[in-house]
Amino acid sequence: MAAARYSRWDGTQDPGAPDPKEVFSRLAEDVFQGWDFESALRRLLGQGFQDSEGNRIPGLEGLLEQLRQRRQEELQRYSLEGLFQDLEERLDRIVQKERRTLGERREAAQGPDGDGPAGRLLAARQEQLDRLPPETSSAIRFLQNYEFVDPGAESDFRELLDELRRQLVESHLREMGQHLGEMGGAQMAQLKQMVSDLNSMLERRLAGEPDRYEQFMERWGEAFPDHPDNLEDFVRQLQQRMAEMESLVQSLSPESRAELEAMMAAALDDPGIQEELTQLGQLLSELAPGGHLGGRMAFSGGEELDFPAAMEVMGRLRRTEELERALRAAYRGQPLSEELRSALLEEMGPEAAAGVAAIEELLAELARSGQLRLNSEGASLTPQGVRKIGQKALGDVFRHLPQDRFGGHRVERTGVGVDPGDETKRYEFGDPFRLDVERTVRNALRRASGPPPLTLRQDDFEVVRSESQVRATTVLMLDMSRSMPLRGYFYAAKKMALALESLIRTQYPRDTLYVVGFSDYAREIPATALAELSYSEYVYGTNLQHGLMVARRLLSRHRGGSRQVIVVSDGEPTAHLDGGRLVFRYPPLPETFQRTLEEVRRCTEERIVINTFMLETNNHLVHFVRQLTRLNRGRAFFVSPDRLGDYVLVDYVSSRAGGA
Repeated sequence: MAAARYSRWDGTQDPGAPDPKEVFSRLAEDVFQGWDFESALRRLLGQGFQDSEGNRIPGLEGLLEQLRQRRQEELQRYSLEGLFQDLEERLDRIVQKERRTLGERREAAQGPDGDGPAGRLLAARQEQLDRLPPETSSAIRFLQNYEFVDPGAESDFRELLDELRRQLVESHLREMGQHLGEMGGAQMAQLKQMVSDLNSMLERRLAGEPDRYEQFMERWGEAFPDHPDNLEDFVRQLQQRMAEMESLVQSLSPESRAELEAMMAAALDDPGIQEELTQLGQLLSELAPGGHLGGRMAFSGGEELDFPAAMEVMGRLRRTEELERALRAAYRGQPLSEELRSALLEEMGPEAAAGVAAIEELLAELARSGQLRLNSEGASLTPQGVRKIGQKALGDVFRHLPQDRFGGHRVERTGVGVDPGDETKRYEFGDPFRLDVERTVRNALRRASGPPPLTLRQDDFEVVRSESQVRATTVLMLDMSRSMPLRGYFYAAKKMALALESLIRTQYPRDTLYVVGFSDYAREIPATALAELSYSEYVYGTNLQHGLMVARRLLSRHRGGSRQVIVVSDGEPTAHLDGGRLVFRYPPLPETFQRTLEEVRRCTEERIVINTFMLETNNHLVHFVRQLTRLNRGRAFFVSPDRLGDYVLVDYVSSRAGGA
């Protein structure tokens, strides 16, 4: 007996891939319900789905909501008002230490020489400290030129100044601050030269000149131990850090922002360095998408942050924003980078990381199979995908039809109304099973790699194309007025249209199908757009007259064979055109019936048959349809929405089998 071992899922195990066929089938059902494909796909990816093993794949919208909540928690927890409070307290302790030492030495100097040079020097230092500015930035600048008496106070101040400089440098260039070590005059000069070289390189990139990235790294590579292989990735790293600093600055109050700028000027104590860093920020912004790096964040909490902690929080918020952007891009089939994939695993756990990977694999598989097209604009149906949806609609009709109605016809139509042709094609669902045995076996032999016996698969089957004896041209007129979706009929009409298009394309390739949607006005709908067909609940009017006018114009292009109009509607005409002007009234005007029946007469004169499929049986509609059929000699059917596809397809096949 085989042994099984179980362990806690850490995100590295394969959770089982989603079945693309099942997922596409679900998308097709949403399309039948009136959704456009892009919205249906977005809803599925947002809500999540099950993989082939029944495991729940979390949706992108749930993950985005978690990220939004985390960002909101950070913003509601922290405050930036105390950004320099720790610095102010440390500076105050340094000054107090210096004052104590001054006081002790002045007391010791009291005596015969109390008014001597030493005493006067101590008094002068005391007077200097009395003039110390209250602003922290001004106090730092003041103490840089002050001669400390207490060695410990001087050491503490130099340490504070080094830390502040390093923090300010790291806020722009993370690795550079760590590389320089002490932040004395020599290090500041080195920093200034490095930033100057960096700016020159970025200026060359913006000007379209050779950037000489390799030469830059030869000189300064030690300051960037994990530097990327190319300038694009290097710039992206710099932009990330600069975005954090820019977001911090934008999020401060005007007073705190001014204090930060003054603090930088006082700590760096070199206008040249400040100018180079300012230019670096501008160049990185110009190279950034959209021309900007960071934005303001609305902190509203009470927990105060010092400068280093604030930069850490900004880093977390930036990663959260990047993950949000990446997950939104996942809707469009854009895969996460390895860096963001690791960040997602760290921030949200293995289930989230595995779920996003499953979504990426699903979209990639649908693209590889030719059903989806992925680009920067998003995911869209390919012509093959449209055909796939039509085949599903047709397959649903086949499965739901009683065997003695349509199933029997599938056997009979191999000899009635069609002649076998010389061409063959790969078998598709719904094709007459007129098998070309020789080509089928040859396909299986090409595919087979192992020893006999030979096995046949569906992809091996090749059937003889059927040639219709009589070509038929059909205009399918779909009522798209407000009542259709409100009554739930639009679903049935759209699915029927997709099934009919698939039937004609696969079974009667020489026939022609046009689709016309009509409400207040009528318009032709390309067959390739049927899967994306939606509706507007705010469009009133059933303008059958204009629909027949458009249908007659389309049918006038075809003089040979049979020509017919299939009308699917849930109500009598309530609108017509008068000199190009729309006239709508409910209850309908007698003039609307009259204008519509005039168009029916024109169709009859041109030998166009009108078959009507009614989804309602109100008195106005029944009366109108009786008049229509009396004038045109077409057929009328009162059907329930769930049987609409059955009736339309059976009627079409029956008319083709009879040579109509």
